[in-house]
Amino acid sequence: MLRLTAVVILITVVCACTWQQAYSSAQGWQRNQCNRLIEQAERERCLASVSMTYDEYRSRSEGANKE
Repeated sequence: MLRLTAVVILITVVCACTWQQAYSSAQGWQRNQCNRLIEQAERERCLASVSMTYDEYRSRSEGANKE
């Protein structure tokens, strides 16, 4: 039983890191795309849309799933 609990906790931690890393990678890619925009106002709007942290993203997506 203790071994099973340890395995479940380990899997949960590994998955959480993996999803957070994937989110960070995608966010970095999006920032690069925003920085390619020539018009400053458009670039600032784009960068503002990708400024959400992973924790904020999870909170919003969990809230949307409850509705």
